[in-house]
Amino acid sequence: MNQISVLQCITRLIVGGAQEHVMYIADLLDKNRFRVEILSGPQTGIEGSLIEEVRARQIPLTIVPELVRQISPLNDSLALVKMVNFLRENRFDIVHTNSSKAGILGRVAARIARVPIIVHTVHGWSFHHEMSPLTRYLYITLERQTAKLSSALTNVSNIDIENGLAAGIGCKKLYHLIRSAIPLDEFNPLNYDREDVRVELGIPPDAVVIGNIGRFSHPKNPVEWIQISAEIRRTVDKVHFLLVGDGPQRSEAETLIKSEGLWEQTTITGLRRDVPRMLSVMDIFLFTSSREGLPRTIPQAMAMGIPVVANRVGGIPEVIREGITGYLCQPGDINKPAKDCINLINHPMKREEMGRRGRAIAESDFSIDVMIGKTSNLYEQLISEK
Repeated sequence: MNQISVLQCITRLIVGGAQEHVMYIADLLDKNRFRVEILSGPQTGIEGSLIEEVRARQIPLTIVPELVRQISPLNDSLALVKMVNFLRENRFDIVHTNSSKAGILGRVAARIARVPIIVHTVHGWSFHHEMSPLTRYLYITLERQTAKLSSALTNVSNIDIENGLAAGIGCKKLYHLIRSAIPLDEFNPLNYDREDVRVELGIPPDAVVIGNIGRFSHPKNPVEWIQISAEIRRTVDKVHFLLVGDGPQRSEAETLIKSEGLWEQTTITGLRRDVPRMLSVMDIFLFTSSREGLPRTIPQAMAMGIPVVANRVGGIPEVIREGITGYLCQPGDINKPAKDCINLINHPMKREEMGRRGRAIAESDFSIDVMIGKTSNLYEQLISEK
């Protein structure tokens, strides 16, 4: 049986959910059956880079310097030409695109180069209601047109399938649900000594830790996170707040933490790659994003046995079950998430029970073996149909 050649295409290899999704597929698909490469733009950022890790895993990687996140007619045209030439030279059976810019340019390039199968993964749509109507219409139009070039669209959440169909992007048979999985053997609370990690981070041993892992940026809503934390602190003394990450709003967040009188009770680690160790010290995971697809930090926290209090956005309600694995709130509501966190602080047995249920859901729905199996089966199905 001949090897199937696959190109995974993404705009940038920062440390992020979509990028790790691509890396795991490229690394773990059956190498006897698939030959997988990655094509990416050069940009990384304060989130960190996965370029070195991809190369360390010996995944063939091609960097196209002109493939950048910002809209640039000159760079976009040069990137398209280079991608077409690369695809013609290497004759891939499947081009699988991820993220908005690479999703558009990659699919157009694949069609021009006559690649037989084109797949695109939606890690959250490029359009949202915070955009101006004209910008939103432009992005929806681009998604509609490039969907016509696609053999399949895979999605990490059901809500993105519903929103895509509602926006007139493709037809129902084009869509396939494939969750973005996590390595459950790494995200296992039994692997870590939480007391040692607390000592390392300077967290009091008797404090209940409310934490978050994510970028300090507008969509992640760090201001609301801090406001909720301040509300919690007004009621509870032995609580500590842990923020793992970096981003453009970090300075603003630090100023707000100080003005709310939370500086002594807050630890900000900056960017960390030992995410499971950071999660191991948390008792409650508080997530305040205003828009999402299905963030990987949610199942990561669940896998570590942590109850989640999160905004009801994107695919989050598909995995957080109210009162069973956590609580759901509306963006902009400060009072309910604060009350939910205080309830969990005051009831440690409830935290443990919710954590056990969350771990069970993570094991059944977010296994890497399941993700790899579904991706492999989709590729085989599309090949057989051709």
